[in-house]
Amino acid sequence: MGKTIAIANQKGGVGKTTTAINLAASLSVLEKKVLLVDADPQANTSSGLNVTPEECLSHSVYEVLIGQLDVHEAIRETEMPGMFLLPSHINLVGAELELSDQPKREFLLQKALAPVKDEYDYIIIDCSPSLGLITVNCLTAADSVIIPVQPEFFALEGLGKLLQTIRLVQGKINPGLSIEGFLITMYDGRTKVHTQVSGELRDYFKDMVFKTIIQRNIRLSEAPSHGKPIVLYDPTSNGTNNYMSLAREVLEKHTKESL
Repeated sequence: MGKTIAIANQKGGVGKTTTAINLAASLSVLEKKVLLVDADPQANTSSGLNVTPEECLSHSVYEVLIGQLDVHEAIRETEMPGMFLLPSHINLVGAELELSDQPKREFLLQKALAPVKDEYDYIIIDCSPSLGLITVNCLTAADSVIIPVQPEFFALEGLGKLLQTIRLVQGKINPGLSIEGFLITMYDGRTKVHTQVSGELRDYFKDMVFKTIIQRNIRLSEAPSHGKPIVLYDPTSNGTNNYMSLAREVLEKHTKESL
């Protein structure tokens, strides 16, 4: 059975979508079959893989969530061999209201993904930057969650609310949900505050923080505008090296867990 990992942080601009795209791509380079689920109405994951809103107007995660479409019909291939995409659309904004009176509304994404769970080694879910019903659906469908953290003081302030939401999901909906790890992103070692906050994060969360650090990298920020993951846009960049390191760290952890 495949493993489902949600990439979540209710604070925007911390590298959540960048991590979702490039972790999925790096896992596929390591010969894993991966489904990337764009569960954000902004659909940045989809556009970052060169999928336009017009292309998925009636074939997106929205139609799958509300039961209009089988998940197999909405999944599309990407330029990366072995990496597939369930795209999003701005229509997903309305799903919060439309699904609010549905029975077991927190389980709708889990139910929608169930038919394909065994078809992939990994399902990576890019959550929206909020703690609403769609994000709760993502955490309910996931086995674990990766939390990208930009090493700045305001970024740390918001972690409490996210961790509280995760604890609520663990306690009432998905007891099997675990924290895969905290991922330091957009790191600049020349900046004193980045070094200080990263140290505080490791002091507090210990080995829950990934050894891999995602460094601030111009090529990494350019890649989405070209519709490519960094491993295709610039295979020799620091961004590629960082995300390949993260993918190997994730695989190593799961190998140890299975022993």
